[in-house]
Amino acid sequence: MHCEIHIGKIILQKLKEKERSITWLAKKVNCDDSNLGRTLRNCDHIHTELLFRISVVLEEDFFACYSEKLKEISKR
Repeated sequence: MHCEIHIGKIILQKLKEKERSITWLAKKVNCDDSNLGRTLRNCDHIHTELLFRISVVLEEDFFACYSEKLKEISKR
C-alpha cells in the first residue's frame, strides 16, 4: 500500500522555513550531504531511524504525517 506522502519534500520545506541547509542537516544527523539531499528530493520514503533523527534535530514530528494518513485510512 502506498500512502502518497512525500516525506522528503515535507522535510525540505521545513528546512527552508527554518532557513537551514541540507549540509547543516546532514552534519546534525551524521549523514553524507549529497546522499541525504538526493534521498530527500527523490524518495517518497525514508528509513525510520533517519526520520527520527531528523525529527529531533528539526524539532518536528514527521511521523505525524503518517499517523494522520493512518487515521484517514482507518475511517474508510
